[in-house]
Amino acid sequence: ISLDKAKNSSYLQDKRVLITGAGGSIGSELCRQVANFRPDKLILFENAETPLFHIEQELIAAYPDIHIVPIIGDVRHRSRVVSIFDEQLPEVVFHAAAYKHVPMMELNPAEAVNNNINGSRIVADAAHAFGVDTFVMISTDKAVRPTNVMGVSKRISELYVQALSKESKTRFVTTRFGNVLGSNGSVIPTFQEQIKAGGPVTVTDPEVTRFFMTIAEAAQLVLQAGCMGQGGEIFLFDMGEPVRIVHLAEELIRLSGLRPYEDIEISFTGLRPGEKLHEELLLADEGTLSTHHEKICIAKSSVQSRIMLIAEIDKLVDSAKKLDFDAVKIGLRKLVPEYMPDNERPRAKIIPYPSVSLGKIESTRFRG
Repeated sequence: ISLDKAKNSSYLQDKRVLITGAGGSIGSELCRQVANFRPDKLILFENAETPLFHIEQELIAAYPDIHIVPIIGDVRHRSRVVSIFDEQLPEVVFHAAAYKHVPMMELNPAEAVNNNINGSRIVADAAHAFGVDTFVMISTDKAVRPTNVMGVSKRISELYVQALSKESKTRFVTTRFGNVLGSNGSVIPTFQEQIKAGGPVTVTDPEVTRFFMTIAEAAQLVLQAGCMGQGGEIFLFDMGEPVRIVHLAEELIRLSGLRPYEDIEISFTGLRPGEKLHEELLLADEGTLSTHHEKICIAKSSVQSRIMLIAEIDKLVDSAKKLDFDAVKIGLRKLVPEYMPDNERPRAKIIPYPSVSLGKIESTRFRG
């Protein structure tokens, strides 16, 4: 990926930069990438103590001249977030804190609402109130026509950040991309552990595909989008062609010096709750605008009323705090009408593999 280092330096060098979820896969790589541009202060905001300790120690060793500030906190606690912004006065914010595991959020919808939706709103509101220059939110391809709680929670966060940008001097931008290779809990480390244990390697469906990019690529494009945005944009990353997960499993087995279906079995377990066969990067009515960067384009999406969003999100958060899951489902659907929960989706018949030809997969990536 080719980066415009001069533009990145202009909004990161000698600035106070705050990264939420700083101990996570994307958050920690953003810390490393931002540190390369020599910020005045790098504020690491993280809920988990051990990951925060590890990234803090790594950064101190690699960048002894940069002021590193590790902060334990939770984006769901407004008073804590406000006090951090008041004390640290960040000029740039990268919001990477989120619950991301699809099946887990299906079982814990209230926590997805409290963390992914209300937490994002709290951090965005603080950025607006304290006059942050640039706010970059990390979203996902699962926010497009969501079939799961995680995806719809990120879509609502997108909508809120876009609406807030219309009345703020802060440049609010959103970045939307697919799966990240090697991230915590992702498919490759899981497959490697299964191969090490002698198999079987488990794949949900013989036809399932996903978009992938490396952690470093994703972080670099997030930084690039941050300097490109004027405010309110949803930036899409060119993820290349979708990868068939069963082929990924086969290649990992071969790279381990073994033979798929002979030395190591591949078993198909069926799609987990909330999962799609194929992810998308665009809503049907969005379309794209090209940018000067060949790997980045902008989704042409409409912006909703922030007043309406606040009222509906308040109801949704209240339902989540009461653990009223039926009301949570209704609230999610009201905010994102295209949300189709798992139990309402048509079921695809699972055909055993490799006894049939799977045919060619058509790419759903955008054409910027």
